[in-house]
Amino acid sequence: MLNYPAAYQTTKGSALDVDKAFYRRIAAEQDARELIESIVIPIRSGQAWTVPAGHVFRIVTIEGPQVADLNMWNLHNPRERMWASRTRQLQAAHVSTFDRLWSTLPFLRPMVTITDDSLADYGIDEHGGRVHDLLGTRCDPYVNRMLTGEDFHFHCHSNLTRAVAPYGLTEYDVHDVLNVFQCTGLNLDDKYFMKACPAKKGDYLEFFAEIDLLCALSTCPGGDLSLPMWGPDARDPLEVCRPLGVEIYRLAPDLLEGWTTPSVAAYKGQHGLTLGGQG
Repeated sequence: MLNYPAAYQTTKGSALDVDKAFYRRIAAEQDARELIESIVIPIRSGQAWTVPAGHVFRIVTIEGPQVADLNMWNLHNPRERMWASRTRQLQAAHVSTFDRLWSTLPFLRPMVTITDDSLADYGIDEHGGRVHDLLGTRCDPYVNRMLTGEDFHFHCHSNLTRAVAPYGLTEYDVHDVLNVFQCTGLNLDDKYFMKACPAKKGDYLEFFAEIDLLCALSTCPGGDLSLPMWGPDARDPLEVCRPLGVEIYRLAPDLLEGWTTPSVAAYKGQHGLTLGGQG
């Protein structure tokens, strides 16, 4: 089968042309950063935190494999939030180093750039699985009730809802996620599948904040996804649930030389409309 070209092409100097040397330097110069906050998120829970523009944050498997669901908003305007579907188109369905997570319309700008990924070499496995996906979305109690007839209040949607409540947000603000450390793909029937998380203790995914951020992360109640949660063999995966860590770093000023936070989209939003009708 031929590798058909991507719909959105990267050309030199375009918005998709990332300055890899800049982000590579941030990842490499570990002595030019200061840890300013460290968070542990317990199993089957969620937590939110803020990251100033120009800082780095890292999600870490502190005890072993565990998948997580990540949401992000503009700290000052939560209407600007991560846009998973457009990021799939502009970057990839599974993201890694130098990929960016983009914000919703009418803002459309990179919110973060991935600077480091300890699972970058995982590649594509024998089933077509890859890690860090934007294909699926968060598990939620509504689907659970629909499929099982039972209520369970610690799905990723619920965890994220509780996490952002102190910031004045609700479940209406929770949105499609980046599935961190999760191994997924599409099977031969074009259906979404999930595999056991390949991460080991100490693995991480690291992001550079392009704008001031509010972030929220859920430690998925499915744990490392090594046990079936649906169907006749379903079982409670509590035994494979583990906490995750979040580390936030301040970078040395010289590392940021030449960088500026990206502007919102240049389009003015007229959409062909004029006051008083056409003409």
